[in-house]
Amino acid sequence: MSKNSLKTLVEKEVPSDLIEYVPNRFDVVGDIAIVSIPPELGDYSEMIATKIVSMRGNIRTVLNKASRVKGDHRVSEFESLLGGSTVTTHGEFKYRYHLDLSEVFFNPRLGYERHRVTSLILPGEDVLVPFCGVGPFAIPAAIRDVRVFCIEKNRYACHWLAENILLNKFKGHIYPINADAGDIPVILDMKFDRLIVPTPFGQDHFFTLLSPLLKEGGMMHFYTFQVAEDIEKSKQAFQDAGYEIIGVRRCGNVACGVSRWVFDLKKNCPAKG
Repeated sequence: MSKNSLKTLVEKEVPSDLIEYVPNRFDVVGDIAIVSIPPELGDYSEMIATKIVSMRGNIRTVLNKASRVKGDHRVSEFESLLGGSTVTTHGEFKYRYHLDLSEVFFNPRLGYERHRVTSLILPGEDVLVPFCGVGPFAIPAAIRDVRVFCIEKNRYACHWLAENILLNKFKGHIYPINADAGDIPVILDMKFDRLIVPTPFGQDHFFTLLSPLLKEGGMMHFYTFQVAEDIEKSKQAFQDAGYEIIGVRRCGNVACGVSRWVFDLKKNCPAKG
């Protein structure tokens, strides 16, 4: 156990038979800490919250995640353990995102991944970002001389996206659309140089739906949730669909044995006869 871990900080105040339930980590979005404290530690939740604040001096609010991400808006239910406001401003590299965690989904663990992918975008590209949320993929993409079309069903997320477009300066053009990602082929009659698809859990069918919108030779960054044993099968499926596998990366664990993966895919040009 690390000297600076949450378990170490509370081990003198939590009975030894309960210490295994203390979470190993917590997430920080702006000045809000998000922790998942199980019911077994209900009597110690406020104490744990104060320990979290002692670990990170900039924390103003501590929220206990009371449910998994659910519903069309992909938001969780939270119990306030310390502080109260769920509105914050999150800094990620040189960008800032204003948001309300009670209204929108935001994953701070993907910061490096968002930076990696948006750094690959070339001037002049047309980029599509479904499931764009408050803009952590779309806004860094639009910093370059490109056109970014971002689709989001959650109207609250679209509100914060509009605020974040004003909050961050960029050279490109960004077009937010409040719509279901399933309607993209009807809404947008065009093809794109790059697709960034942070697919929600269990929604892999969007690969087939969106693939026709990618230009030949274009790039798709497709995010999916899988166990490691299925990766080779997925690679074969993408290759069978006409894509070259440029790279595969694990982007964090989400459940026992299940991880978020990203496939960097290049759409092959048809062979000339």
